[in-house]
Amino acid sequence: MFTLIFLFLLLNIPLLVSSITHPKCFWRMKQNNDKDGDLLTGCIFFLFRVQWPVEKDYFNHILNTLTPTENKHFPLALAFSLDEVNRNPDLLPNMSFVFEFSESGCKTLSELYSLMPLFEEKEDLPPNYNCNEETTCIVMLTGPIWETSAMVGTSLDPYRSQEVLQLTYGPFHTILSDHEKFRYLYQMAPKDTALPLAMVSLMLHFNWNWIGLAILDNDQGTQFLSHLRREMEKNIVCFAFVSMIPVKMDLYMSRAEVYYNQVMTSSTNVVIIYGDTDSTLAVCFRMWESLGIQRIWVTTSQWDVTTSKKDFTFDSSHGTLAFAHHHSEISGFKTFVQTLNPLKCSDEYLTRLGWMNFNCEVSASKCETLKNCSSNASLQWLMGQTFDMAFSDDSYDIYNAVYTVAHAVHEMLLQQVDDGKGHYGNCLKLHSFLRKTHFTNPVGEKVNMNQRENLQAEYDIFQVWNFPNGLGLKVKIGEFSPYFPHGQQLHLYEDVIEWTTGSRQMPPSVCSADCGPGLRKFLQEGIAACCFDCIPCPENEVSNETSVVLGVFVKHHDTPIVKANNRNLSYILLISLMFCFLCSFLFIGQPNTATCVLQQTTFGVVFTVAVSTVLAKTVTVLLAFTVTAPGRRMRFFMISRAPNYIIAICTLIQIILCAIWLLISPPFIDTDSHSEHGQIIIVCNKGSVTAFYCVLGYHGSLALGSFIVAFLARNLPDKFNEAKLLTFSILLFCSVWVTFLPVYHSTKGKVMVVVEVFSILSSSAGLLGCIFIPKCYIILLRPERNSLQKLREKSSY
Repeated sequence: MFTLIFLFLLLNIPLLVSSITHPKCFWRMKQNNDKDGDLLTGCIFFLFRVQWPVEKDYFNHILNTLTPTENKHFPLALAFSLDEVNRNPDLLPNMSFVFEFSESGCKTLSELYSLMPLFEEKEDLPPNYNCNEETTCIVMLTGPIWETSAMVGTSLDPYRSQEVLQLTYGPFHTILSDHEKFRYLYQMAPKDTALPLAMVSLMLHFNWNWIGLAILDNDQGTQFLSHLRREMEKNIVCFAFVSMIPVKMDLYMSRAEVYYNQVMTSSTNVVIIYGDTDSTLAVCFRMWESLGIQRIWVTTSQWDVTTSKKDFTFDSSHGTLAFAHHHSEISGFKTFVQTLNPLKCSDEYLTRLGWMNFNCEVSASKCETLKNCSSNASLQWLMGQTFDMAFSDDSYDIYNAVYTVAHAVHEMLLQQVDDGKGHYGNCLKLHSFLRKTHFTNPVGEKVNMNQRENLQAEYDIFQVWNFPNGLGLKVKIGEFSPYFPHGQQLHLYEDVIEWTTGSRQMPPSVCSADCGPGLRKFLQEGIAACCFDCIPCPENEVSNETSVVLGVFVKHHDTPIVKANNRNLSYILLISLMFCFLCSFLFIGQPNTATCVLQQTTFGVVFTVAVSTVLAKTVTVLLAFTVTAPGRRMRFFMISRAPNYIIAICTLIQIILCAIWLLISPPFIDTDSHSEHGQIIIVCNKGSVTAFYCVLGYHGSLALGSFIVAFLARNLPDKFNEAKLLTFSILLFCSVWVTFLPVYHSTKGKVMVVVEVFSILSSSAGLLGCIFIPKCYIILLRPERNSLQKLREKSSY
């Protein structure tokens, strides 16, 4: 037993750790002169090593370049990374790294293409400041869009390409992974092989099974569609539509209305956007937003800056859900930037460079929920926080690229000391070290340049909004790790979701609503499996409504209404009620010795479990409000989970009664020739009528005890106090069986069996309906009431 408990805790360590982690929030201010079209820019940096110490002031010129504010984050992240390496005594102690890039900053693709002939014609490429070099080797960082890296990689002639080592930052792209075409290119971003599984896991958590998809009509989009479709088919999630946006602008513009109508006419509330942000897909997405299309957009982190000029509010949107590569926060970036130019780098200026991170304690917010928080109130609260500049995914790639080059050069120089050659070597030699480089970076995460051994990406899940007046807010609501066991890979912060939206639930996105009791699904040929009609159950069949309720409770096991009044007892009660319904089948059909014995004993035991569970729940409610002072004797019973033993003790007594019944005078097969003239009916004789009434009497005593305790607890406070529901359910239960006695005695033959079966079904349905249907109503139809905030409001009255 202890071994099982230990294994359970061990498997849940990741969830336990993440549950106590403070939620992470980010915010930024969008510049008024930002344009939606200014996204086609690429930044190329040249890394050099020098033989003298480089101070932080060396990088002051970065802030004076003409780089647009949104792209200045890259050279600043590079300067910060180089400064950190230069100050590290364990890496290249006698050398320093510097970098150069165009004075006019990052450029559009067309501008970069125009510069490439000049770049090729230049005879002396930027020097490496090393007089001992036999052949100059240039290390370049290119990105964040893949076209920039591809342009550089393909524009160099075969000889010149051997003098350049290229590391890319920005999203991983399959084109750049062609090692025949790009022999000396390394992508720092991890592959998104687990992204489809992560997105489908999020859909399943929110019960979404009707999803729209917009991708680019290219190899990368087709590959993502294939992987996503495979994961969706495994979990019965269906596409409402798939829009494959042409890469060429003229072709897209001729079909723009078709794609608009696809998303507008679809009944889905969730649309996945996947592709490059510098493409026709971005144009399409901005058009949809500008036209007021409100959907839950599910996408990747690079899209959290692709916003329309028309800001939306919480009234009609749940924002964008963005998947970002998980990485530890790098501290000190803000301090570094401010020391470059303290006068220029005010907090207000920094918020326009990129996202600022801070620990957002939900309880510390002046806004009870962000949904009801005005833009001015949000800004006032945010400006009062202690924050640091956050590293984006692209900046984190730059950070790892700098350390990768530093480790490769360091290892190569160490081996030069061993072989006594004393010179640096050429790019081919550095390439041989670079591709085998693996290390743990300063924030504790592993970096492996061996493409075959690259780790799968883990993801942070963010909810992103644009407030009016240029304020952007991003809140981390969960994590996904493909390394955890199945079922534990996705972890969402329910309290953070409730704080941001006012509810733990998201708007539904299903093709067909679940069928209710008495109905079953009817699938039509040629229609998606998520779409079906509900038709009545055939004759002689019943719907599994108890199983449905149990499924609802298990699915929403972390919500306050399920946690209240001991959810484990709720599970036991639901399972016992399921068996109560099933035991009625023992009374149907031709009886035999086995069914005659099982009829009464099964009925007696399963009903005892159900009623004793109700008694345990009522005792739990009463003790929870009675135990107010430490040291009281009843406090021990609450802490020791004593109410849970009620079920075992009560059931054991009933089993003893049934055992005595079976030993003294067990039920047997009998014939009845008097009930109906001219017919002999095979029936089950109860054997001992006294034993039968003892079983019923024991049920009655448990029900009476439950009624008394529930009646005493009916007026206790608490939003989810179910004492009133328990009182009414037991009252209904007693009414059924009190009525049963006279009716049962006044009937004979088959009618007696019908009366007993009716009493079993009606009393079971009464317990199920009175206790659980109101809760299912709140969980499924009124999720805003199923929150800690509502609980606190009710408890404060």
